[in-house]
Amino acid sequence: MTQTTQIDPKLLEILVCPLNRTPLVYDKAKQELISKSARLAYPIRDGVPIMLVSEARELGEGD
Repeated sequence: MTQTTQIDPKLLEILVCPLNRTPLVYDKAKQELISKSARLAYPIRDGVPIMLVSEARELGEGD
């Protein structure tokens, strides 16, 4: 079972996409940080954002 974690708003203000340095959007339901411009979703595991491009999933048409 996945635990829903809240991201500190101050942390979200300073985190950027490592690929293109653009702001991220927090998706609470999926526990991901979304880079709309890079079309990538970075996972949050155990409350820790995994900010590695190699760990990100590509966003599909419905995302």
